[in-house]
Amino acid sequence: MKKYWIFGIVIIIILGVLIVPKALKGKNDTVSFKTLDMEELPAEIREALPKYIMEERALTFKYKDEIFVIVTRGEKKTKGYFVDIDEIVKEPNEDETFDLVVYAKFIDPSPNEIVSQEYEYPVIVVKTNLKSMPQNIHLDIEYVD
Repeated sequence: MKKYWIFGIVIIIILGVLIVPKALKGKNDTVSFKTLDMEELPAEIREALPKYIMEERALTFKYKDEIFVIVTRGEKKTKGYFVDIDEIVKEPNEDETFDLVVYAKFIDPSPNEIVSQEYEYPVIVVKTNLKSMPQNIHLDIEYVD
């Protein structure tokens, strides 16, 4: 009989350890987005991009009622570098504002790959479903070979 009680308590503890972190993390909202080609961007965003492409960063841009997220990798001396966005998460703050966390993948060329020796500025622009600008934006990078 004691074995069943101990087994039951262990199961409850394990379930608690698995469920509680997910419940706490569930307060974050995933932001839906659509990746855009450079031709699809409003002219204002295309004109502003050269100011930011030299740096490795994430930023937001509001045009009319639409919010765009831009991730840049900075200047690269060869071709073969890419950037992709896996997920954008909205994290509420204590006041009515929110922050964004952009989970991006930075893809580098293979050391054995032959790439042309010309400057490149990897960038990705996405249009989000957000209605207002975030307080802060954070870039979480995963490097992929």
